[in-house]
Parts: sequence; C-alpha cells; structure tokens
Amino acid sequence: MKIVKNNVSAPKGFSALGKVVGIKPSGKLDFGVIYSEVIANAAALYTQNQIKGAPLLVTKKHLQNGKAQAIVINSGIANVCTGKKGYRDAQEMAELAALELGIKKTDVAVSSTGLIGAFLPMERMREGMKGIKSQLSKESEIAQAILTIDKAKKEIAVRIDNFTIGAIAKGSGMIHPNMATMLSFITTDAEISSKALRAFLKHSVDLSFNMISVDRDTSTSDMAVILANGLAGKVDAKKFQQGLDFVCMYLAKEIAKDGEGSTRLIKVNVKNAVTENDARKVAKAIISSNLVKCAVFGNDPNWGRILCAIGNSGAHFTEGKIDVYFDEHKLVGDGMAKGFDKATVKEIMKNDELLVTIDLKEGKHEATAYGCDMSLEYVKLSAQYKT
Repeated sequence: MKIVKNNVSAPKGFSALGKVVGIKPSGKLDFGVIYSEVIANAAALYTQNQIKGAPLLVTKKHLQNGKAQAIVINSGIANVCTGKKGYRDAQEMAELAALELGIKKTDVAVSSTGLIGAFLPMERMREGMKGIKSQLSKESEIAQAILTIDKAKKEIAVRIDNFTIGAIAKGSGMIHPNMATMLSFITTDAEISSKALRAFLKHSVDLSFNMISVDRDTSTSDMAVILANGLAGKVDAKKFQQGLDFVCMYLAKEIAKDGEGSTRLIKVNVKNAVTENDARKVAKAIISSNLVKCAVFGNDPNWGRILCAIGNSGAHFTEGKIDVYFDEHKLVGDGMAKGFDKATVKEIMKNDELLVTIDLKEGKHEATAYGCDMSLEYVKLSAQYKT
C-alpha cells in the first residue's frame, strides 16, 4: 500500500474542484464537485438522526439504483429544516450540476453542511455552477471547500496493486456518528458491484467513523458516499477491504483529533471482552463521556470517571477484573486503585495523544474508539457558532 496525492482525484477517471460561490460571509471556499468520466457504481450510509437534511433525502433517492457520476457539495449552509423550498433547492443543485456536466440529474449526489435552518443563496449557486466542467482537475481545493469550522483538511489516497482509493472528509463538532461520518466522500477505480461496495463500506465505517465521538451529537447531515468507476478493472476483494479500512480509519482519527477546541486525541483500546459488541460499547462509552473528556483536558488521571463510563456502557463485565492503563502505566487493577505516580501520569496526559487501555479479562475480543478532550474553547466555539 502506497500513499499518493490528489485525494478523490487520485483514482483513474476522477477529477474535482473547490471554489467560492459566496455562501460563507468569510469569503472562504464553499463549493465542491467530484466527477467521474464514466458512470460509477455507488453506495452510501446515512445519519440515523430522524431529522435529515434535504440534500441527504435527494441523494438517497438518486442512489437507489446504485449508480452515480458526480457529487456536488456546499459548505456554510446545511439546508436542513428548510421545508419544501429546501428540498427543491437540493434538487436544483443536482439539476444544475447535471446540466453543466452533461449527465443525468439522477446520477448526481448532493451534500450540504453548515448552519441549520437557513436557505441556500440559489442565485449565487446558479452563477457559481456555470462552467464547472472546465474547472475540474486532478489537483483541486475540494478538501478545503467542504470544511466549516474544521481546523485542518482531511484527505488521503492510497494505491494498492492495480487500484487506487481516494477520500476526503469534514467534521469537527456535532460528531457522534451512528452510521457513517459527518461528511465523507470516497472514490476508487476498482471494479466492484454496488451491492459489494455497500458491504465493504459498512465494514469500514463500523471500524472507523462509528467508533469516534466529539460531543455525543449525531448530525442531521451525516453521509458517507463511495463511487467505484471500474477503470482499473477487477481487484482482490481482501486487499480492497484492507485499503478502504485504512482510508476510513485515517480520516476518522483526523476528525477526532480536530474536535472543536480539542487539545489532544484520546484513543481507547478495550481488550479481552466477551464479545466484540461489548468491547465496542465500553470503548465508545469512555470516549463519549464528557467527564472523562474534561479530566483529560485538565490532565487529571481521574480513573473513577472511566469506571463510571464502563458501568454505563451496557456491556458485560466483572467489576473485580477490570484493569486500566494510561499508556503503559497501570492505574487500576482488578477494579481497584493501584499505586501509581500521579505526577508522572499527569505529564503523560499532556501529550498530543493519550492511549487508554481497558483489560476486561473476560474473553478474547477487542475494539478501539477515538475521541478528544473537551476544553473551554469547545464551549466558546459552540456558543458562538455561525459558519
């Protein structure tokens, strides 16, 4: 496996663009397109939040046949809770893109992210979409254009044997996926059916995006879409899954690391659980605990909060068997405090990444989850959020 450049444009037959159409008051990039020169097989996973954005509903309808050729994305306005007008606007985004690209509107997926409850400035969208086909390239600002309050771009591309997988993602706040990620777009030139593609995507998402949390809020717009145009031919299924897993894990960790106001990444590894589901429950309960996140921000090795989170997880465990480690330092043994040097552990907690290991000593299954600390800056950013 080799990491290569150009994110979603890295696979054969794909190109992209990122530009300003005037949605964001800041004047920053706010619109992007991903395009395949041939129709691609497609699969997607969507938010389980019962309130869903209009673009998500349009995309879900368009991808029912497992086909797509383009994705149009705007940032700054989410087009959520906008009624019939919002739905018509999302439809028009697909229609405008299809007209410019010379493809069917039903082969266009639509995605929006940003402020909830506001309408898209459709006059600017119409003007901004003019000539987009001539603006597509292998090197684009698409990874930047889909961001809202993110501090950094999230992009990756890998080449394995004869095929390539490229991807971008965005996410910083309102992060607690229960299907996919905030927004993630993946492309590949591998030849894979839509049905198989969805199975590959679900496996990767369960390992990655469904195992991160910033603030316990599942977004109204969460969406992960993958397009496979087949230009590289048939591929080894096992290697494709490994490549997709790697790409999704990379992006998931970047999202967790970029949590609103965060100062460090928290990695929780749970091992020796009775079932994988138990391990997943415990790992995600810990990285989702606001009390744990605040303790990490304050460099406080308050392991009691970790045991509390485990108790709230709904997993099977025996209290008197639990061991807890911060990096290699053991804080808890058999459910009780061990003699550890608090000053040493506090210094470890100041690092950019904290590894928390939970040994349940009940079985042989494990899982890993990723999150971040919760700082004063998180409250400030969330209180003043306007894209």
